Formats: sequence, structure tokens, C-alpha cells
Amino acid sequence: MASELVQDAITSEHADPTALVLHQDNGGPMKGATLKATLETLGVLASYSRPRVSDDNPFSEALFRTLKYRPEYPNKPFESLEAARKWVAEFVRWYNEEHLHSAIGFVTPTSRHRGTDLAILENRRAVYEAARRRHPERWSRHVRKWDAPETVILNPSKPTKLSQPIATQAA
Repeated sequence: MASELVQDAITSEHADPTALVLHQDNGGPMKGATLKATLETLGVLASYSRPRVSDDNPFSEALFRTLKYRPEYPNKPFESLEAARKWVAEFVRWYNEEHLHSAIGFVTPTSRHRGTDLAILENRRAVYEAARRRHPERWSRHVRKWDAPETVILNPSKPTKLSQPIATQAA
């Protein structure tokens, strides 16, 4: 099933499999011969979690954090499998179609995926520039660029400042 899922995802997204890295845990289905063979045949690079490290995939960890901090997150077990599936389906819909993601310019993943984010960002830029022209006293600097990032990286490393040498006194 995992092998079919990977193939279907690559096909439906028109992805270049040689540009993909599939990060996964060390579970049996993920390390099974069928999935490994499929990944090798497609040219997908496999990446595995380190043993006993629960936060090895920041993307899934960020998703789970978002899920757990939703106001609708249940405080007791679901009454049935169907109730759990319904809740998760609604969460996925909200996450992709309503939730504004900071890393992609405060647009939804659906907008980014469909390419409608550029028009949204351009409209937002125009609104901000018009507001600045009407009330320049409210602005201390320039208007935010509102550009769509080419690449999205979760938890990018921050640039470090170069250390300044410590001045020493001559003895």
C-alpha cells in the first residue's frame, strides 16, 4: 500500500521522483522490500529516522503541534473510528483551505498549490500600499514585500553574526 501511495502521489503531482526525499520511520512497512524497491526504481531517496528519536521529522512534528493546538482538538478519546476519521478529515480541510501559513506568505497551501497565491499576494501588496498612501504617519518603514517564497524550509537556520575580535591591551 505504501508503494502504491508513493507512485500515485508522484503521478498526481507530476513530481520528479529523483528530486524527492521520502523521510520515514523505521517501521516494517517503511523498510519493507516492496517500498524499498519502488523507491529505488523511481529514483526517490529514502531517509530514515534515527532509532529512539521521536522528533526526527520536523514537518510531521509541526503538523502534529498545529493539530493538537486547535480549539476543536478532543480532550477525550473518539467515540468511534468513524468519529476520528471525520475529525481528521475536517482538520485536513481546514489546514489546507483556511489556515494561513506564515512560511508561504500567509496564504493557504491550496492557494499555493493551485498558483492562486500570487494574485492574493499582489492584491495584499496593493491594499497595504494604498493604506500607506492614505495614512503615511502610521508607517515607520516600507510596506512588506508580500512575495511568494520560491523554496519553503521548515525551521531554517538563522544567519550567525561574525564574532568581533576582543581588543587586547599591549603589556
